[in-house]
Amino acid sequence: MNRPTKLTRLLFALLAYTSLAIGLVAIVVPGLPTTEFILLAAWAATRSSPRLSAWLENHRLFGPMLHNWRNGKIIPRRAKLGATASMLFCAGLMLVMLDHGWPVYLALMAMGLGNLWIWSRPEQVQGTCSRWAAKQPPTGF
Repeated sequence: MNRPTKLTRLLFALLAYTSLAIGLVAIVVPGLPTTEFILLAAWAATRSSPRLSAWLENHRLFGPMLHNWRNGKIIPRRAKLGATASMLFCAGLMLVMLDHGWPVYLALMAMGLGNLWIWSRPEQVQGTCSRWAAKQPPTGF
């Protein structure tokens, strides 16, 4: 594999840190997805910053999430329920506070499709209990 240029590594680092920042903000902002931005940050960090990549892999919150995703695209039931509750809360706010124009319906449709996709992911590694699967140390990409 060709070694990435400095510009390529810089762009991946910019993407990684920006995605991480948005993911951290999303922890406290309802309706903004955290997981997707953390996954994007981890992907970009492996191409730009071994230090950031190692930090994400060993983080007490993000490490298990990355491990589960890499080992079967697993989303635990607790995360699925949290995402669904967050989407329902935001959908309710939108329906109560905004005019019912096409942007609202488009957003509701996108949330519905996103929720369907989330629930289509497995909840545990095949043949193992999810309680123990999440306790395994994270591995590289």
